Amino acid sequence: MSEYKVSKRYAISLLESAGEKKLVDAVYADMELIASTLGANKELIHVLSSPVIKQGVKLTILEEIFKSRVKPDTIVFLKFLIEKNRENLLENIARIFLELKDEQDGIVNVEVRAPESFTGDQLEKFKGNLEKTLNKKVRLNLKIDSEIIGGFVAKVGDTVFDASLKHQLELLKKQLLKGGASLN
Repeated sequence: MSEYKVSKRYAISLLESAGEKKLVDAVYADMELIASTLGANKELIHVLSSPVIKQGVKLTILEEIFKSRVKPDTIVFLKFLIEKNRENLLENIARIFLELKDEQDGIVNVEVRAPESFTGDQLEKFKGNLEKTLNKKVRLNLKIDSEIIGGFVAKVGDTVFDASLKHQLELLKKQLLKGGASLN
């Protein structure tokens, strides 16, 4: 079975367990912390993935890092992963958990690249338009990209909305080359 499928099963199980205990929001915060910590620390991922390092050592490392920062139920889940030799999937499980919870809440993450930052009003209008288009609550991740001359590029999952000036000029060029556009 693929790592993604296994990770998704564990993430679903964690989400269901947290739901039964009414701890979904707390576990969500814990998974955000775990995902960001692992994402920023590749050495920790190597330690967790190493077959040479004993389970007890891995558990001690995770407890030292997270025990005072996450809920006891999350520590129990980490212990469970180590017992099942699935600690190498922890980052994937955490990220999938976050995606599943967002999906459950009707939230979509949108990565937006633009040449400069939006003003407060522009950002609210833009977010509102995206929410209407996608029919979901939107969580924006805005990145400044000097490669974009004007407009923006928004990515929602696998879908890209390219409203950049460069893209619009490329479309115009294609129309002109096909003879489909007139200048008058």
